[in-house]
Amino acid sequence: MSIPVGLWGSNGHQIHGVVERYPELKVVAFGAFADDAALRAQYPEAVPCATYEALLDVPGVRLVSLCSPLRGDQAGQAIAALKRGIHVYAEKPCCTTEAELDNVIAVAATGGAIFHEQAGTVCDQPWWAMRQIAQSGQLGDIVQVVAQKSYPFQDWRPLSETVDGGLTAQSGVHALRLVEHVTGIRIATIDALETSLGETRPGSDLKMASSMMGRLDNGGLFSATANYLNQPGVGTWGNEMLRVFGTHGMLEACDGGTRTRLVLGNDDCGTLDTSAQPPDWLRCFLDQILHGTPMPFDLATELHPTRMVLRAHHAAQPEEPVPHCAHAR
Repeated sequence: MSIPVGLWGSNGHQIHGVVERYPELKVVAFGAFADDAALRAQYPEAVPCATYEALLDVPGVRLVSLCSPLRGDQAGQAIAALKRGIHVYAEKPCCTTEAELDNVIAVAATGGAIFHEQAGTVCDQPWWAMRQIAQSGQLGDIVQVVAQKSYPFQDWRPLSETVDGGLTAQSGVHALRLVEHVTGIRIATIDALETSLGETRPGSDLKMASSMMGRLDNGGLFSATANYLNQPGVGTWGNEMLRVFGTHGMLEACDGGTRTRLVLGNDDCGTLDTSAQPPDWLRCFLDQILHGTPMPFDLATELHPTRMVLRAHHAAQPEEPVPHCAHAR
């Protein structure tokens, strides 16, 4: 059984580059690509669409993949598709406000169609192996978690956060997924600071670094950093780090996940076994559409890191100045 899919936008990890891995997917429409010549050649039978509404109107579209030119448009676009019974796969952050996120979840809960974010961060090694250990109880009570997501700065990074949601939301969400989806413990409270130090392009509101911290549901603590400061000499596009400290052990992966270690009490257990094949997040989504197969975790758990980075981004904004009153005494 095929899943006719419409591709909207290339502002992110649009799936056109991996469609061949999923025989069920059939591209029947696309739009909002800066240069669609390659797509026209690759999918000659697909319908080029000038508007999102036209894409939804293409007969047979069963799934839309959203990498919208402006990330803030995605919530409304997702809801429009879901209300028509069309499944949605959305680039992160899928929404730019918590209210939008609540609306998307509420519409998805009606059951007419399925919504998922591109939220498979933990479905790669070594994070999947870390998840198995952290949730096995071997570490005892998890007391503190420290995470990092570092990308390189590039001139093509948007001058405006409206394009991709901004550093905290589009990059920091990976760090918070590692915190929550590896440990299985939700973040209860969060605060954040951001800085533009190092961004020199005129007219840019790009943030170069973000620091988040807060309390976990179990009473433990977490901290997470995100930045555009990864240097080429590191050797990996993303420089991820995760350390999980428990009462009985410590678990870590650093240097982009290339170095791992597990310590349990007096025993240095060495590097992790990462030979197991993690689930393929998009494959899981397609199997849910076709066969009703459950995802690795429920939608509320999937989207909770997104909810938390949206709160963090809001918390990091400067307070509005108190209006000056000439008659105040």
